[in-house]
Amino acid sequence: MTDRTILAVTGSDRVKFLHGLTTNDLRTPTDGIAYAALLTPQGKYLADFFMIGQADRILIDVATPLAAGLVQRLTMYRLRADVQITATDLQVKRGTGDAPEGALTDPRDAALGWRLYGAEGGDDGTDWAALRIERLVPETGVELGPDSYILEQGFDRLNGVDFKKGCYVGQEVTARMKHKTELKKGLVRVLVDGVAEAGTPIMAGDKEAGVLHTVSGGKGIAYLRFDRADGEMTAGEAKVTRA
Repeated sequence: MTDRTILAVTGSDRVKFLHGLTTNDLRTPTDGIAYAALLTPQGKYLADFFMIGQADRILIDVATPLAAGLVQRLTMYRLRADVQITATDLQVKRGTGDAPEGALTDPRDAALGWRLYGAEGGDDGTDWAALRIERLVPETGVELGPDSYILEQGFDRLNGVDFKKGCYVGQEVTARMKHKTELKKGLVRVLVDGVAEAGTPIMAGDKEAGVLHTVSGGKGIAYLRFDRADGEMTAGEAKVTRA
């Protein structure tokens, strides 16, 4: 499981502040859990995270390698808003079995189970790589990186973007990709016959078709150019086909 950092956002402007920056609608409801991203003004990915509404604060559950950069970016946008951003000692526990009291269903896909915030972290031993491949869910630092556009990563399918909420950073590019263009690249579930490591380029003949990412049990997640992703492809010595 990727290390996670749980931040606390407090202050009277916290809901308005995060709502105006992130890809999802945080105004209603203000409790529960939402999945969202922070983008560059050019619409590219900076960080993805969960936002958990509580009575006097909003928790942000983010991959630890991105936490410091996220705090820095949020602080830059804070200006004169009544908002404070601090790290907490909370940890996240997750699983796909019976949910303990207080656990929240993963908002991306119910098949991903539950998340519980408290003094202890960990998980129930679920094969998360296989489950992510089955549900075609990108992971921070694996499929999701600085060159990512969130619609190519399936954020609309994963309840990570609201197209009715109005402006947020990167909204114009994201809306244009949704309404005015047809996606030419994106995540695809593939079958992998042979051994290939994550990060291996996928070739369609002599043309590069994309990159192989997560692999488990003969299946994988690949980022592909759709116009080159028909038929048999290769990743190193392995054969790759769309599942």
